Amino acid sequence: MSAILRNRHRRSVKEKAVANLKNVVPGIGVCAAIAVPCWFLGEALPVVGGPVFAILAGMAIALLWKQPSRGTVQDGIAFTAKKVLQYAVILLGFGLNLAQIAAVGAESLPIIASTIATALIVGYILYKVLRMDSAIATLIAVGSSICGGSAIAATAPVIKAKDEQVAQAISVIFLFNVIAALIFPTLGSALGMSNEGFGLFAGTAVNDTSSVTAAAAAWDGMHPGANALDDATIVKLTRTLAIIPITLVLAIMMARKENAAADNATTGAKLLGGFSLKRALPAFILLFLAASVITTVAVAAGADVAAFAPLKTLSRFFIVMAMAAIGLNTDLVKLVRSGAKPILMGLICWICIAAASLAMQHTLGLW
Repeated sequence: MSAILRNRHRRSVKEKAVANLKNVVPGIGVCAAIAVPCWFLGEALPVVGGPVFAILAGMAIALLWKQPSRGTVQDGIAFTAKKVLQYAVILLGFGLNLAQIAAVGAESLPIIASTIATALIVGYILYKVLRMDSAIATLIAVGSSICGGSAIAATAPVIKAKDEQVAQAISVIFLFNVIAALIFPTLGSALGMSNEGFGLFAGTAVNDTSSVTAAAAAWDGMHPGANALDDATIVKLTRTLAIIPITLVLAIMMARKENAAADNATTGAKLLGGFSLKRALPAFILLFLAASVITTVAVAAGADVAAFAPLKTLSRFFIVMAMAAIGLNTDLVKLVRSGAKPILMGLICWICIAAASLAMQHTLGLW
């Protein structure tokens, strides 16, 4: 009898899995169809990047294709915006060789720490002064301080941010990424920065990887023989590691906040039965860390780092897909109407990060 019940349970689980898969496939297909041309546009114009093209395309389509008319594809769009985004963060770990970062990026740690601290402190002050939505303020501060879209992708599920809030933060980060990529090479030349100094500056003061690459490549083009691109890339990868402690702290804060809410609602009963780090830290962040460890160990054992390139590429494509889904779930009109405060916050964070990077370089004698 017990064997029969187990078999029935297995069949039931299998049938539910198949049904869920059928529900999400159409929506995933829609997001992938939007992502493909946006991916190629991002490759052609890296200063903008595929994720930004995708989120803009999604928002434009959403103006004509309202949610009630989407029918069965909506489940897949929601799945892409949440789960596929998390898979992208996990795969991002395969692009991090911790040993290389420790060896090359160590000298940049004081500058990285100061710029991250500056962005988070300024972000918190502006959140209070401007009376902003806490989720948008958090996403902009984290995106400005760490690595733009990737940091926002990792943080959004932790703080349970809505798609419109993610779209708002991505749009703000994109705006100042483009400005930085266009003006920083000329600014660095005017300030008389060295090649290594500009690599540090680009790696710490520009948010998204594509924009860091664009700014550093522009510098190298202006200064024949320079190799700021390699320095900027290593510094940027070192910054990316800050995703782990930042999301951990945010997860702990969210768990404690939910515990407090549960205490008020249930006269003292704990939501989590007492705080648990294992429950607070999202599984996808642990898998992101595990992926980076696997890459580090494999390369140390003699594996070719190029072997991980397809996983890194898949991570980037998943982010483009997720941004398309988020765009489809975003009200563009509402986004524009509520954009003043986030843009002001992004501007001030951007200026303060650039100033902190230059000040630290000057203090340490690197510029």
